[in-house]
Amino acid sequence: MEFAFLGWPDDGPTLQLDWREFSYAGKFVMSSTGKAVAREDGEIVGAVAFNEDRTDESRAWIRYVTVRKSDRGNGIGARLTAFATDRILDRYETVRTGANNPFSYQAFYKAGFGFVGEETGMAELVLERPVDRSPERYRDGLRRYEDRDLSPEETAFVEEHRSMAPPATVDAPKGED
Repeated sequence: MEFAFLGWPDDGPTLQLDWREFSYAGKFVMSSTGKAVAREDGEIVGAVAFNEDRTDESRAWIRYVTVRKSDRGNGIGARLTAFATDRILDRYETVRTGANNPFSYQAFYKAGFGFVGEETGMAELVLERPVDRSPERYRDGLRRYEDRDLSPEETAFVEEHRSMAPPATVDAPKGED
């Protein structure tokens, strides 16, 4: 697996992803976000899009993370997010993101993010790097999902993890520019 940083938002990188295989595929066509990808055998298996915070020039936001359907559940999203975030932190003091479900929440924790105790206007839990990753903060975030309309798999996940410590972080892979 190789990881590549395709460019900053002002570089205007774009990606053509198959909408049948990747969630949010249309968002990666936009040239207003920076991009990073994971490739296997030359094919894109995951992508991240990010941009600068509109109100705080010292902060960036990861807007979209997508992994090809056939490759989900293998840790690619967390490793790619850790890779992209390490590079983004070369330019920004903090990186934030929003998690709209417990599975993405867990993946962001694996990428080194932590819950900041806030939600976006779209009911996403806000996570940040660097930030406090205490077990209490982690569990507080998971509890926020309990009152939501979750799938049976998401409900089982929250029930299983709500008393656990945060997951260990993955090592950010080395990549290419």
